[in-house]
Amino acid sequence: MDRYCVIMAGGIGSRFWPLSKNNYPKQFLDILGTGKSFIRATFERFLPLVPAANFVVVTNAAYKQLVLEQLPELQPDQVLCEPMRRNTAPCIAYAVYHILSRCSEASIAVTPADHLVTNEPEFHRVVGSGLDFVEQHRDALMTIGIRPSRPETGYGYIEVDTLGDGIVPVKSFKEKPDLETAKRFVADGRFFWNSGIFLWSADAIMAALRRFLPDLTALMDEGRDAFGSPREQQFIDRQFERCPDISIDYGVMEKSDSRYTVAADFGWSDIGTWGSLYTHAAHDSDGNAVSGHAVTVDTRNSVVNIEQGFEAVVQGLDHCLVALRDRSLLVCRLDDEQQIKHWVGKL
Repeated sequence: MDRYCVIMAGGIGSRFWPLSKNNYPKQFLDILGTGKSFIRATFERFLPLVPAANFVVVTNAAYKQLVLEQLPELQPDQVLCEPMRRNTAPCIAYAVYHILSRCSEASIAVTPADHLVTNEPEFHRVVGSGLDFVEQHRDALMTIGIRPSRPETGYGYIEVDTLGDGIVPVKSFKEKPDLETAKRFVADGRFFWNSGIFLWSADAIMAALRRFLPDLTALMDEGRDAFGSPREQQFIDRQFERCPDISIDYGVMEKSDSRYTVAADFGWSDIGTWGSLYTHAAHDSDGNAVSGHAVTVDTRNSVVNIEQGFEAVVQGLDHCLVALRDRSLLVCRLDDEQQIKHWVGKL
């Protein structure tokens, strides 16, 4: 069975404004200062498990050239272009139809483009064993769970009946909880963060899509012969806006009776907010995470991110965010960062 990797890279990362913008979103940035963009790090992380020729990146047409610049190992036909965002279920369905036009016996790893993993050997062990599992259990749909290190309200949770170090059935999926519920989840021990990384055979996910999202597969089936041909993009451009706007979690995983997870601990974060960036960034003696040419005075526990070519003096702040990029400035309290998307919408 051939192994494939689908990298979902179509988002705009609006919570990281002003670093992440429509013309250059989060997945193409080196926000953590590692020397690699998120999508580059994701590609290299899966490369020991999947040959370069078997990667598929699903993104917006506006970002195709960025993908090819940052992942020069890929051919243009490995970059699938969505004409608009329609959530993860249509994105994954598009990729699966494309892969099946190339290989009828595929196993597939699906991953967001913009996550952090600090323990890659453990990541390779967990994902490799998961791929082995779905190749042996051809109806299995698997999601990677993360052992929670804190009562996090920004993640969805996976509940299991039985604890163990191996692969176990999923009992239920839980939406992002309030703080008290998150504390209860962590104390219980049977709840894991939902990483958004999925493993399955092409047969299993196709059968699940047909069962739970028949309207979506009916739309894709209209151009079944177009996938893998020069007509594929034209078909998708015409058809995609008719696809339901629904996540794979809600559309398939929450309804399936053949879903599995494994509780992993490989230093994972989705780096979805400035607060998560602060957690993983290097701090100075005052607890500040400073990037760029900036001087902090009587400032503590803050994020200061200044674009190259500019200078800043930041005085008298505590637990705040100061970010300057591309002629846009953001100053707010870190506790209020969930409002950034709302504020930017007013510009």
